[in-house]
Amino acid sequence: MRVALLNTGTELLLGDVQDAHLAFIAREILPLGLRIEEQRTVPDSEAIRRSLAELFQRCAILFVTGGLGPTSDDITREMVADLLRLELRQSPDLLASLKRRLRVRGIKWTSGIARQADVHVGAKILPNHNGSAPGLYLCANINPQIQSPHLFLLPGPPRELQPMFRTFVMPILRSIVPASDLIERRLYKIANKGESLVEEAVGQHVLAIPGIELGYCARPCEVDVRIVGKAEAIERADAVIKSILGPAVFSATDETLEEVVVKLLVQRNQTLAVAESCTGGLLANRITNVPGASAIFSAGYVCYANQSKIAMLNLDSQLIEKHGAVSEQVARALAEHARACAKSDYALATTGVAGPSGGSPEKPVGTVYIALAGPGETIVKKLFFPTDRETFKLIATQAALELLRKKLIAT
Repeated sequence: MRVALLNTGTELLLGDVQDAHLAFIAREILPLGLRIEEQRTVPDSEAIRRSLAELFQRCAILFVTGGLGPTSDDITREMVADLLRLELRQSPDLLASLKRRLRVRGIKWTSGIARQADVHVGAKILPNHNGSAPGLYLCANINPQIQSPHLFLLPGPPRELQPMFRTFVMPILRSIVPASDLIERRLYKIANKGESLVEEAVGQHVLAIPGIELGYCARPCEVDVRIVGKAEAIERADAVIKSILGPAVFSATDETLEEVVVKLLVQRNQTLAVAESCTGGLLANRITNVPGASAIFSAGYVCYANQSKIAMLNLDSQLIEKHGAVSEQVARALAEHARACAKSDYALATTGVAGPSGGSPEKPVGTVYIALAGPGETIVKKLFFPTDRETFKLIATQAALELLRKKLIAT
Protein backbone atom coordinates (compact mmCIF):
# COMPACT_ATOMS: atom_id res chain seq x y z
CA MET A 1 0.00 0.00 0.00
CA ARG A 2 1.48 3.33 -1.08
CA VAL A 3 1.81 5.74 1.86
CA ALA A 4 2.41 9.50 1.75
CA LEU A 5 2.93 12.20 4.37
CA LEU A 6 1.85 15.81 3.91
CA ASN A 7 3.19 18.28 6.48
CA THR A 8 1.42 21.63 6.52
CA GLY A 9 2.73 24.80 8.14
CA THR A 10 4.52 27.89 6.90
CA GLU A 11 6.73 27.74 10.01
CA LEU A 12 8.28 24.50 8.71
CA LEU A 13 9.38 26.12 5.46
CA LEU A 14 10.72 29.23 7.19
CA GLY A 15 12.95 27.08 9.39
CA ASP A 16 11.24 28.20 12.59
CA VAL A 17 10.18 24.61 13.38
CA GLN A 18 11.85 21.33 12.44
CA ASP A 19 9.81 18.39 11.18
CA ALA A 20 9.69 15.56 13.72
CA HIS A 21 6.85 13.62 12.11
CA LEU A 22 8.55 11.71 9.29
CA ALA A 23 10.97 9.81 11.53
CA PHE A 24 8.29 9.02 14.11
CA ILE A 25 5.56 7.86 11.74
CA ALA A 26 8.00 5.89 9.57
CA ARG A 27 9.22 3.91 12.58
CA GLU A 28 5.71 3.26 13.88
CA ILE A 29 4.25 1.93 10.63
CA LEU A 30 7.19 -0.17 9.44
CA PRO A 31 6.20 -3.33 11.41
CA LEU A 32 2.93 -3.27 9.48
CA GLY A 33 4.85 -3.49 6.22
CA LEU A 34 4.10 0.16 5.45
CA ARG A 35 6.65 2.74 4.32
CA ILE A 36 6.34 6.39 3.52
CA GLU A 37 7.16 6.64 -0.16
CA GLU A 38 6.62 10.37 -0.48
CA GLN A 39 6.73 13.36 1.85
CA ARG A 40 5.73 16.93 1.09
CA THR A 41 5.83 20.07 3.15
CA VAL A 42 3.60 22.97 2.13
CA PRO A 43 2.73 26.38 3.60
CA ASP A 44 -0.66 27.31 5.04
CA SER A 45 -2.12 28.28 1.68
CA GLU A 46 -3.77 26.94 -1.44
CA ALA A 47 -0.73 24.67 -1.74
CA ILE A 48 -2.51 22.36 0.71
CA ARG A 49 -5.44 21.95 -1.64
CA ARG A 50 -3.20 21.30 -4.67
CA SER A 51 -1.11 18.71 -2.84
CA LEU A 52 -4.15 16.92 -1.43
CA ALA A 53 -5.73 16.70 -4.88
CA GLU A 54 -2.54 15.19 -6.33
CA LEU A 55 -1.89 12.78 -3.48
CA PHE A 56 -5.48 11.53 -3.42
CA GLN A 57 -4.75 9.89 -6.79
CA ARG A 58 -1.35 8.48 -5.84
CA CYS A 59 -1.57 6.75 -2.46
CA ALA A 60 -3.66 4.34 -0.44
CA ILE A 61 -2.90 5.95 2.94
CA LEU A 62 -2.25 9.66 3.49
CA PHE A 63 -1.15 11.27 6.75
CA VAL A 64 -1.67 15.03 6.97
CA THR A 65 -0.18 16.96 9.88
CA GLY A 66 -1.06 20.45 11.10
CA GLY A 67 -3.73 22.99 10.30
CA LEU A 68 -6.41 21.73 12.73
CA GLY A 69 -6.16 24.53 15.29
CA PRO A 70 -8.37 27.57 16.01
CA THR A 71 -6.60 30.33 14.07
CA SER A 72 -7.17 31.70 10.57
CA ASP A 73 -4.14 29.87 9.11
CA ASP A 74 -5.49 26.48 10.27
CA ILE A 75 -7.24 25.50 7.05
CA THR A 76 -6.57 21.78 6.56
CA ARG A 77 -9.97 20.68 7.83
CA GLU A 78 -11.81 23.01 5.47
CA MET A 79 -9.61 22.15 2.47
CA VAL A 80 -10.35 18.45 2.90
CA ALA A 81 -14.09 19.10 3.27
CA ASP A 82 -14.10 21.14 0.08
CA LEU A 83 -12.13 18.60 -1.98
CA LEU A 84 -14.21 15.64 -0.85
CA ARG A 85 -17.48 17.61 -0.91
CA LEU A 86 -18.23 16.65 2.65
CA GLU A 87 -20.23 18.73 5.08
CA LEU A 88 -18.60 19.83 8.33
CA ARG A 89 -20.87 19.47 11.34
CA GLN A 90 -20.17 20.67 14.83
CA SER A 91 -19.86 17.86 17.37
CA PRO A 92 -21.68 18.77 20.61
CA ASP A 93 -19.44 16.41 22.59
CA LEU A 94 -16.25 17.95 21.19
CA LEU A 95 -17.57 21.46 21.78
CA ALA A 96 -18.40 20.66 25.41
CA SER A 97 -14.98 19.06 25.87
CA LEU A 98 -13.25 22.15 24.47
CA LYS A 99 -15.16 24.48 26.79
CA ARG A 100 -14.36 22.26 29.75
CA ARG A 101 -10.65 22.20 28.85
CA LEU A 102 -10.39 25.98 28.57
CA ARG A 103 -12.40 26.59 31.74
CA VAL A 104 -10.12 24.32 33.79
CA ARG A 105 -7.06 26.13 32.43
CA GLY A 106 -8.53 29.59 32.86
CA ILE A 107 -8.23 30.37 29.14
CA LYS A 108 -10.64 32.88 27.59
CA TRP A 109 -13.04 31.43 25.02
CA THR A 110 -12.85 32.89 21.52
CA SER A 111 -15.14 32.18 18.57
CA GLY A 112 -12.36 30.53 16.54
CA ILE A 113 -11.88 27.79 19.12
CA ALA A 114 -15.23 26.26 18.20
CA ARG A 115 -13.88 25.36 14.74
CA GLN A 116 -11.97 22.52 16.36
CA ALA A 117 -15.28 20.80 17.06
CA ASP A 118 -16.17 20.65 13.34
CA VAL A 119 -16.13 17.08 11.97
CA HIS A 120 -16.58 15.81 8.42
CA VAL A 121 -19.71 13.74 7.93
CA GLY A 122 -18.67 10.09 8.19
CA ALA A 123 -15.30 10.81 9.79
CA LYS A 124 -14.03 9.12 12.94
CA ILE A 125 -12.78 11.38 15.74
CA LEU A 126 -9.29 10.67 17.08
CA PRO A 127 -9.28 12.04 20.65
CA ASN A 128 -6.50 14.41 21.67
CA HIS A 129 -5.64 13.94 25.34
CA ASN A 130 -2.69 16.33 25.14
CA GLY A 131 -4.18 19.29 23.29
CA SER A 132 -7.38 20.84 22.04
CA ALA A 133 -7.59 19.89 18.34
CA PRO A 134 -8.78 16.30 17.74
CA GLY A 135 -7.51 14.21 14.87
CA LEU A 136 -9.81 12.81 12.21
CA TYR A 137 -9.89 9.59 10.20
CA LEU A 138 -11.70 9.49 6.85
CA CYS A 139 -11.89 6.02 5.30
CA ALA A 140 -10.91 5.44 1.69
CA ASN A 141 -13.47 6.79 -0.79
CA ILE A 142 -15.57 8.22 2.01
CA ASN A 143 -17.46 10.05 -0.72
CA PRO A 144 -18.03 7.30 -3.33
CA GLN A 145 -18.04 9.89 -6.10
CA ILE A 146 -14.47 10.99 -5.39
CA GLN A 147 -11.37 8.79 -5.26
CA SER A 148 -9.52 9.28 -1.99
CA PRO A 149 -7.16 7.28 0.24
CA HIS A 150 -7.47 6.37 3.88
CA LEU A 151 -6.93 9.85 5.27
CA PHE A 152 -5.60 10.72 8.72
CA LEU A 153 -5.69 14.38 9.77
CA LEU A 154 -3.34 14.84 12.72
CA PRO A 155 -2.34 17.79 14.95
CA GLY A 156 1.00 19.50 14.32
CA PRO A 157 2.66 19.46 17.78
CA PRO A 158 4.60 16.19 18.27
CA ARG A 159 3.55 15.94 21.92
CA GLU A 160 -0.06 15.73 20.69
CA LEU A 161 0.46 13.72 17.50
CA GLN A 162 2.62 10.93 18.88
CA PRO A 163 0.37 9.61 21.68
CA MET A 164 -2.67 10.02 19.41
CA PHE A 165 -0.91 8.03 16.69
CA ARG A 166 0.02 5.15 18.97
CA THR A 167 -3.34 4.97 20.73
CA PHE A 168 -5.84 5.62 17.96
CA VAL A 169 -4.17 5.54 14.52
CA MET A 170 -2.25 2.27 14.84
CA PRO A 171 -5.33 0.13 15.62
CA ILE A 172 -7.03 1.52 12.50
CA LEU A 173 -3.96 0.79 10.40
CA ARG A 174 -3.83 -2.79 11.70
CA SER A 175 -7.39 -3.29 10.51
CA ILE A 176 -6.50 -1.93 7.06
CA VAL A 177 -3.21 -3.74 6.40
CA PRO A 178 -3.27 -7.48 5.52
CA ALA A 179 -1.51 -9.66 8.11
CA SER A 180 0.64 -11.12 5.33
CA ASP A 181 2.35 -7.74 4.90
CA LEU A 182 3.81 -7.69 8.42
CA ILE A 183 7.59 -7.26 8.50
CA GLU A 184 10.29 -6.72 11.11
CA ARG A 185 13.16 -4.27 11.40
CA ARG A 186 16.27 -4.85 13.48
CA LEU A 187 19.14 -2.52 14.22
CA TYR A 188 22.74 -3.25 15.22
CA LYS A 189 24.90 -0.39 16.49
CA ILE A 190 28.68 -0.56 16.21
CA ALA A 191 31.16 1.98 17.60
CA ASN A 192 34.63 2.91 16.35
CA LYS A 193 34.40 1.03 13.07
CA GLY A 194 34.08 2.43 9.55
CA GLU A 195 30.97 1.87 7.44
CA SER A 196 32.91 0.23 4.63
CA LEU A 197 34.63 -2.19 7.02
CA VAL A 198 31.31 -3.21 8.50
CA GLU A 199 29.84 -3.79 5.05
CA GLU A 200 32.89 -5.80 4.02
CA ALA A 201 32.43 -8.02 7.05
CA VAL A 202 28.70 -8.78 6.81
CA GLY A 203 27.34 -7.44 3.52
CA GLN A 204 27.54 -10.37 1.14
CA HIS A 205 26.62 -12.90 3.83
CA VAL A 206 23.42 -11.07 4.77
CA LEU A 207 22.40 -10.25 1.20
CA ALA A 208 22.67 -13.95 0.33
CA ILE A 209 19.56 -14.51 2.47
CA PRO A 210 16.40 -14.23 0.32
CA GLY A 211 13.89 -11.59 1.40
CA ILE A 212 16.31 -9.42 3.39
CA GLU A 213 16.85 -5.71 2.85
CA LEU A 214 20.17 -4.50 4.24
CA GLY A 215 21.16 -0.90 4.91
CA TYR A 216 23.71 1.19 6.81
CA CYS A 217 23.70 4.58 8.53
CA ALA A 218 27.06 6.13 9.43
CA ARG A 219 27.63 8.73 12.14
CA PRO A 220 30.84 10.01 13.74
CA CYS A 221 32.50 6.90 15.19
CA GLU A 222 29.31 4.84 14.90
CA VAL A 223 27.62 2.71 12.24
CA ASP A 224 24.09 1.31 12.29
CA VAL A 225 23.37 -1.90 10.39
CA ARG A 226 19.69 -2.24 9.52
CA ILE A 227 17.86 -5.33 8.29
CA VAL A 228 14.22 -5.45 7.18
CA GLY A 229 12.22 -8.52 6.19
CA LYS A 230 9.81 -11.27 7.18
CA ALA A 231 10.36 -13.12 10.45
CA GLU A 232 12.15 -16.21 9.10
CA ALA A 233 14.61 -14.21 6.99
CA ILE A 234 15.24 -11.80 9.87
CA GLU A 235 16.19 -14.63 12.22
CA ARG A 236 18.69 -16.03 9.70
CA ALA A 237 20.24 -12.60 9.12
CA ASP A 238 20.36 -11.92 12.85
CA ALA A 239 22.38 -15.08 13.44
CA VAL A 240 24.83 -14.17 10.67
CA ILE A 241 25.39 -10.61 11.93
CA LYS A 242 25.88 -11.69 15.53
CA SER A 243 28.29 -14.47 14.58
CA ILE A 244 30.47 -12.11 12.52
CA LEU A 245 30.33 -8.87 14.51
CA GLY A 246 29.89 -10.40 17.95
CA PRO A 247 30.78 -8.04 20.80
CA ALA A 248 31.39 -5.17 18.36
CA VAL A 249 27.62 -4.64 18.45
CA PHE A 250 26.99 -2.48 21.48
CA SER A 251 23.21 -2.37 21.06
CA ALA A 252 20.47 -4.03 19.02
CA THR A 253 17.95 -1.33 19.96
CA ASP A 254 17.90 2.46 19.83
CA GLU A 255 20.04 2.66 22.98
CA THR A 256 22.96 5.08 22.94
CA LEU A 257 26.44 3.96 23.89
CA GLU A 258 26.26 5.91 27.15
CA GLU A 259 22.98 4.17 28.05
CA VAL A 260 24.61 0.79 27.49
CA VAL A 261 27.62 1.73 29.63
CA VAL A 262 25.47 3.05 32.49
CA LYS A 263 23.36 -0.11 32.40
CA LEU A 264 26.45 -2.34 32.54
CA LEU A 265 27.83 -0.43 35.52
CA VAL A 266 24.49 -0.58 37.33
CA GLN A 267 24.32 -4.35 36.78
CA ARG A 268 27.78 -4.72 38.30
CA ASN A 269 27.16 -2.23 41.10
CA GLN A 270 30.31 -0.36 40.02
CA THR A 271 31.08 3.34 39.78
CA LEU A 272 32.77 5.69 37.33
CA ALA A 273 34.59 9.00 37.45
CA VAL A 274 35.91 11.06 34.52
CA ALA A 275 38.76 13.51 34.08
CA GLU A 276 38.43 15.62 30.95
CA SER A 277 40.74 18.05 29.27
CA CYS A 278 40.06 18.29 25.51
CA THR A 279 36.44 17.08 25.74
CA GLY A 280 35.53 19.85 28.18
CA GLY A 281 32.85 18.01 30.16
CA LEU A 282 31.07 16.34 27.23
CA LEU A 283 31.84 12.87 28.54
CA ALA A 284 30.29 13.65 31.93
CA ASN A 285 27.35 15.31 30.19
CA ARG A 286 26.61 12.25 28.06
CA ILE A 287 26.76 9.93 31.05
CA THR A 288 24.59 12.10 33.30
CA ASN A 289 22.00 12.49 30.54
CA VAL A 290 21.11 8.83 31.16
CA PRO A 291 18.35 8.28 33.75
CA GLY A 292 19.77 6.39 36.71
CA ALA A 293 23.33 7.64 36.18
CA SER A 294 23.42 8.90 39.77
CA ALA A 295 23.78 5.28 40.91
CA ILE A 296 27.11 4.87 39.12
CA PHE A 297 28.62 8.31 38.44
CA SER A 298 30.96 9.45 41.20
CA ALA A 299 32.56 12.64 39.91
CA GLY A 300 33.60 14.59 36.85
CA TYR A 301 36.76 16.72 36.73
CA VAL A 302 37.06 19.21 33.87
CA CYS A 303 40.74 20.09 34.12
CA TYR A 304 41.22 22.04 30.95
CA ALA A 305 44.20 24.16 31.91
CA ASN A 306 47.45 22.59 33.11
CA GLN A 307 47.15 24.37 36.44
CA SER A 308 43.73 22.82 37.03
CA LYS A 309 45.17 19.35 36.39
CA ILE A 310 47.64 20.03 39.16
CA ALA A 311 45.18 21.69 41.55
CA MET A 312 42.18 19.41 41.06
CA LEU A 313 43.86 16.02 40.68
CA ASN A 314 47.26 16.61 42.23
CA LEU A 315 49.22 15.83 39.06
CA ASP A 316 52.96 16.33 39.25
CA SER A 317 53.81 19.55 37.41
CA GLN A 318 57.11 18.01 36.27
CA LEU A 319 55.17 15.21 34.55
CA ILE A 320 53.36 17.80 32.42
CA GLU A 321 56.55 19.78 31.77
CA LYS A 322 58.46 16.68 30.70
CA HIS A 323 55.86 14.96 28.52
CA GLY A 324 53.33 17.69 27.74
CA ALA A 325 49.64 17.79 28.67
CA VAL A 326 48.79 15.75 25.57
CA SER A 327 50.69 12.55 26.32
CA GLU A 328 50.25 8.97 27.40
CA GLN A 329 51.79 9.72 30.78
CA VAL A 330 49.42 12.59 31.59
CA ALA A 331 46.37 10.68 30.34
CA ARG A 332 47.32 7.77 32.58
CA ALA A 333 47.85 10.04 35.58
CA LEU A 334 44.54 11.84 35.01
CA ALA A 335 42.61 8.57 35.01
CA GLU A 336 44.40 7.08 37.99
CA HIS A 337 44.21 10.25 40.09
CA ALA A 338 40.51 10.73 39.24
CA ARG A 339 39.80 7.17 40.31
CA ALA A 340 41.66 7.68 43.56
CA CYS A 341 40.06 11.05 44.33
CA ALA A 342 36.53 9.83 43.57
CA LYS A 343 37.10 6.37 45.07
CA SER A 344 35.41 4.89 42.02
CA ASP A 345 35.81 1.48 40.41
CA TYR A 346 36.73 3.00 37.04
CA ALA A 347 37.87 6.34 35.69
CA LEU A 348 38.12 7.62 32.13
CA ALA A 349 40.41 10.46 31.06
CA THR A 350 40.79 12.45 27.84
CA THR A 351 43.54 14.81 26.76
CA GLY A 352 44.20 15.95 23.22
CA VAL A 353 44.40 18.68 20.58
CA ALA A 354 40.90 19.63 19.38
CA GLY A 355 42.14 22.37 17.06
CA PRO A 356 41.96 24.21 14.82
CA SER A 357 45.28 25.46 16.26
CA GLY A 358 47.67 24.17 18.90
CA GLY A 359 49.04 21.17 17.05
CA SER A 360 52.64 20.24 16.37
CA PRO A 361 54.46 17.78 14.06
CA GLU A 362 54.64 15.30 16.92
CA LYS A 363 51.07 15.93 18.11
CA PRO A 364 49.01 17.25 15.21
CA VAL A 365 45.47 18.58 15.57
CA GLY A 366 43.18 15.61 16.13
CA THR A 367 45.52 13.73 18.45
CA VAL A 368 43.88 12.40 21.61
CA TYR A 369 44.93 10.10 24.44
CA ILE A 370 42.18 8.19 26.21
CA ALA A 371 42.89 6.38 29.46
CA LEU A 372 40.84 3.92 31.46
CA ALA A 373 41.89 3.19 35.03
CA GLY A 374 40.29 0.22 36.73
CA PRO A 375 40.96 -2.62 39.11
CA GLY A 376 44.37 -4.06 38.34
CA GLU A 377 45.41 -2.01 35.28
CA THR A 378 45.25 1.24 33.36
CA ILE A 379 44.76 1.18 29.59
CA VAL A 380 45.89 4.13 27.46
CA LYS A 381 45.10 4.55 23.77
CA LYS A 382 46.46 7.13 21.34
CA LEU A 383 43.95 7.98 18.63
CA PHE A 384 43.78 10.46 15.78
CA PHE A 385 40.59 12.25 14.73
CA PRO A 386 41.48 15.11 12.34
CA THR A 387 38.10 16.84 12.08
CA ASP A 388 36.32 19.96 13.31
CA ARG A 389 36.41 20.81 17.00
CA GLU A 390 32.87 19.76 17.91
CA THR A 391 33.04 16.46 16.04
CA PHE A 392 36.44 15.74 17.58
CA LYS A 393 34.95 16.04 21.06
CA LEU A 394 32.04 13.77 20.15
CA ILE A 395 34.27 11.09 18.63
CA ALA A 396 36.71 11.22 21.54
CA THR A 397 33.94 10.66 24.08
CA GLN A 398 32.52 7.87 21.92
CA ALA A 399 35.91 6.18 21.86
CA ALA A 400 36.23 6.54 25.64
CA LEU A 401 32.82 5.02 26.29
CA GLU A 402 33.51 2.14 23.92
CA LEU A 403 36.84 1.45 25.66
CA LEU A 404 34.99 1.15 28.96
CA ARG A 405 32.18 -0.96 27.46
CA LYS A 406 34.61 -3.51 26.04
CA LYS A 407 36.40 -3.71 29.37
CA LEU A 408 33.14 -4.30 31.24
CA ILE A 409 31.89 -7.08 28.94
CA ALA A 410 35.29 -8.78 29.04
CA THR A 411 35.42 -9.00 32.85
